[in-house]
Amino acid sequence: MLARVRRGLKLAAGALALVLVTIFAVRAFDAWRAPPLKLWHTVVPRELVADEIDAASWDDWMKAESRAMNDVLTRVTDKLPAGDRVAANRFFAKSPMNPARLATDWNRSQVLVPEGTPRGAAVLLHGLTDSPYSLRHLAAFYRDRGFVAVTIRMPGHGTVPGGLTQVDWRDWMAATRLAVRHARELAGPGTPLHVVGYSNGGALAMKYALDTLADKRLERPKQIVLISPMIGITSFARFAGVLGWPAVFPPFAKAAWLDVLPEYNPIKYNSFPVNGARQSSQLVRSLDAELARYVGHADLVDLPPVLTFQSALDSTVSVSAVFDGLYARLPAVDKPNAVVLFDYNRNAAAAALIDPAQAAIEAAALAWEPRPYARTVVMNGEQTSRVEAVDLPHWTMHGGGRPLAQEYPAQFYSLSHVALPFPMNDPLYGVEPASDEMGVHLGTVAVRGERGGLVVTTDTLMRASCNPFFDYLLSRIDATLPQNAINPR
Repeated sequence: MLARVRRGLKLAAGALALVLVTIFAVRAFDAWRAPPLKLWHTVVPRELVADEIDAASWDDWMKAESRAMNDVLTRVTDKLPAGDRVAANRFFAKSPMNPARLATDWNRSQVLVPEGTPRGAAVLLHGLTDSPYSLRHLAAFYRDRGFVAVTIRMPGHGTVPGGLTQVDWRDWMAATRLAVRHARELAGPGTPLHVVGYSNGGALAMKYALDTLADKRLERPKQIVLISPMIGITSFARFAGVLGWPAVFPPFAKAAWLDVLPEYNPIKYNSFPVNGARQSSQLVRSLDAELARYVGHADLVDLPPVLTFQSALDSTVSVSAVFDGLYARLPAVDKPNAVVLFDYNRNAAAAALIDPAQAAIEAAALAWEPRPYARTVVMNGEQTSRVEAVDLPHWTMHGGGRPLAQEYPAQFYSLSHVALPFPMNDPLYGVEPASDEMGVHLGTVAVRGERGGLVVTTDTLMRASCNPFFDYLLSRIDATLPQNAINPR
């Protein structure tokens, strides 16, 4: 019997070794075929790490951020070879995509202060490969309602993609704590604190809220707002670190990257290193473990209400995890937690082509059985572009919905992971840009032309990049604010 077990263990070990060798070989081959790494992939600016951030003031942080930006200027922009000095490269000084040409460099941390005495504080946390730009409209919304709005640039972001090759998710958590400290200093004691997290920032926001239950020194939020939150991860992301193993050998350094792409976006990376996926995965696993520990614990009722906005179709995060991994674990409270789900366009020609598996995920999320949280689906009918916000209350069901002023645009068959925080007139991502502030309108780039003529694939440009129901999103956040919040300008 013992000999049989040993043989089985040897066979299992041999099979595992074969799998790992195969992964190594495939990744090494992919790396060999990948485009060459550029300066913005290999340069890693010096940034503060978790312990340093926890000991830093906001002024210390801003000085370190400026040093990192200057590092990019001297080590990347000033040393670009002739072949990389093209309009489609954001790191070329004369490119219309270069962030230094913008009126506001949205790759840097931003603080918006209202007129008069602040009535609250908001901390806004952007997503992976992103920048403070993605939450600029929400920051302005909070500012106009009397809140101090702090949108911090996460370590490894806003400089060069190489910055993500050495960052640790604990650095992001430390940056979150710093932003909260600064927001509280500016807003003064006793005012409500909102923490808003987009994508990977959603995981940071929830992790911070849970941390306040155990650490009474941390400022506890009054409200959590999540947008396309990174709650669930795929099995691929879980083992992303394995894909970078061949990079220990210099000829296969490109294996440390999942994507090596042109950097044409002035405020977001296109290239994506393995370490970025690995750190996001570790953050989400830490959040999941902490949520599991608190299930049924009395302290969980002290969590602030959680309001989430999620697209029914999302290729980046798990939609079902928002419901099963987060909301199913939250306790019923007097002011219920709530999810707003943006449905796909049922009147679009492409509606008949929706993947049945995707439709099944949404159907499970919107089943009519009672749940200890509120649900709203923003949807239209199969023969109309008119949209309603249909409530599925957490204990009872009511028919009908509230008509919205906005219709589902015919050119949209759904929203997307990246669309939710941007209005239709966003100057970079909008399809109705209101200004030339950004110098380029990625949301209106024509995708009809000859194939192979662009530096990016057409599916990247065809992804919904703005939210036709952004006003409704703001109205739901507005309902969570104190009654004495000032009116928008």
